[in-house]
Amino acid sequence: MDELRFDNRVAVITGAGRGLGAAYAALLASRGATVVVNDPGVSIEGDGVDSAPAEQVVREITAKGGRAVACTESVATPEGGRAIIQTALDHYGRIDILIHNAGNVRRGTLKEITYEDFDAVLDVHLRGAFHVVRPAFPVMCEKGYGRIVLTSSIGGLYGNHQVASYCTSKAGLIGLANAVALEGNAEGVKCNVIIPAAVTRLAKGRDTSAYPPMEPELVAPTVAWLAHESCSFNGEMLISIAGRVAKAVIAETPGVYRPSWTIEEVAEQIPAIVNADTLKIFPAVPSGHIDHIGYSFGMAKKGAGE
Repeated sequence: MDELRFDNRVAVITGAGRGLGAAYAALLASRGATVVVNDPGVSIEGDGVDSAPAEQVVREITAKGGRAVACTESVATPEGGRAIIQTALDHYGRIDILIHNAGNVRRGTLKEITYEDFDAVLDVHLRGAFHVVRPAFPVMCEKGYGRIVLTSSIGGLYGNHQVASYCTSKAGLIGLANAVALEGNAEGVKCNVIIPAAVTRLAKGRDTSAYPPMEPELVAPTVAWLAHESCSFNGEMLISIAGRVAKAVIAETPGVYRPSWTIEEVAEQIPAIVNADTLKIFPAVPSGHIDHIGYSFGMAKKGAGE
């Protein structure tokens, strides 16, 4: 296969001053992309401001002959999101790729977590995604081309302890990505989800000594493919953890139809309702929502003898 390159493409990457985002920026730049390295340089809780991380990544890229500019605006506000996208437009006149990777963590059990901490995490992960997607999407649609990669997590798929705000945000990002994929499908704009795992500063406090190699650089190629013009996916989820790349799907059991139900009948039919021997998968694009409804309505019509 020929080398997949990003020549003449402009990529905006949020949270690109460290960890996963920095690895994405370095890889895309090494393949010809011009990169807006966005990172306000905050702590893992989202506090403070430091321009050094973003500027350091830019220096590393330009030292190798690449093109990049730093942006320290925050995704946590609509104004910050617009400024991030405007940085690409002001400096390079276009945006082809948007990778929303910015994140923070504020831990606490459901008995302890404050509303302030809950909102602070949603502001970066979930609302932050919307804050950059909203100004970038119409620009991409007008040009007829775009690649958007949003970052979910196994926490968004399966949950985790003491990080309800993080799990909620990451699950919400899947819904947002599906909406973007559907609305952009006819206009050349594709949106997919990366579900990454790597040892970064967000793993602070965990014992990672028994982990296999989990550097951010192991995740970067999968994200780069989702951001490439040859990417065939739209509305899909790819997992990348410890060298394993897999596809995640949302699936349903075939289910059981009855013209009416009592509580007792639901209880009696649970074994058949949850039987997962044959699963139904309705991809979001082009019409998962409609396909789900059509399948359900089809069972009803068949059950009614129509």
